[in-house]
Amino acid sequence: MKTKVIFRKFKEGDVIALFPEVPGTNNLNTFMSYQHIGQHGSADDGIIEITRLATEKEYIKLKRELRLIGYDLEVCCRYSRKMFENKRTELQNMRSQK
Repeated sequence: MKTKVIFRKFKEGDVIALFPEVPGTNNLNTFMSYQHIGQHGSADDGIIEITRLATEKEYIKLKRELRLIGYDLEVCCRYSRKMFENKRTELQNMRSQK
C-alpha cells in the first residue's frame, strides 16, 4: 500500500515530507512528518501556510531516504479534504484499539 506524501520547503531551505493521512498525535490537526534531521515527528497542519510546495529537484534526496527505510510513496501536491477525512478515520481506528 502506498503512503501519500506532500513535500514542502521552508523559506530557510529545508524540505519536509508530510504524510497527510497519518495522524501525528491525538489532535486531528496534526499529521506525521519526516525530515533529514530529526526524522519522524508530528507537524501541525498550519505548516502548509508557512511552506511552499517543493520541486522534485528539491525533494529527491528526501524521497530517496524515505524509500530506503521502506516507504512506498505516492507524491501528492495538495492536502485535500479526502486526505483529512482518511486521517480522521485512521485516528478513530487508533483510539478504538486502545
